[in-house]
Amino acid sequence: MMSIFTGSRMDRMPDVAFRGMSLLFWIRDRFVAVSRLLEEFDLQPGQTVIDYGCGPGSYIAGASRLVGPAGRVWAVDIHELAVQAVERRIIREKLNNVSACLAPDGACPLPADTADRVYALDMFHMVRDTGAFLREINRLTKPSGLLYIDNGHQSRREARRKIMESSAWEIVEESPRFMRCRPVK
Repeated sequence: MMSIFTGSRMDRMPDVAFRGMSLLFWIRDRFVAVSRLLEEFDLQPGQTVIDYGCGPGSYIAGASRLVGPAGRVWAVDIHELAVQAVERRIIREKLNNVSACLAPDGACPLPADTADRVYALDMFHMVRDTGAFLREINRLTKPSGLLYIDNGHQSRREARRKIMESSAWEIVEESPRFMRCRPVK
């Protein structure tokens, strides 16, 4: 039962699980300043940022504020309900520099070398083909860009192993919350 909510290499969670997760995140976001984590990602005005696996969009308003009107935030997810939730949030919060993007089968339609920063939070444990996923994020990231990724619901050791086996990223820094990675181009 727990795997319905936390995922287990299922790629796309069932709609009911997504709705439950969205409710839990809505409650969490009322008590925790989730966007404070973004301050550690060195997001700068004018940058292009991808929130990969954006879910209901908990981080997009903070990212929008940090990159400013000259920047762009792409909220990317494989789940249609995530994209719909983010599109509603964009309108409700007037996030003019944010766009939602559906990435069916993990193939994001954005061009190569789009992002200065990519962050993938609380979703890595759900990815079935981690090598393909990490190579796709590498494709989207500029040579000078960075990926910030957390463990999700797996051990740091397991997450680190997957990153290293992809040959697409070099881990340059680890904190208790995330790993900062440089693309191998």
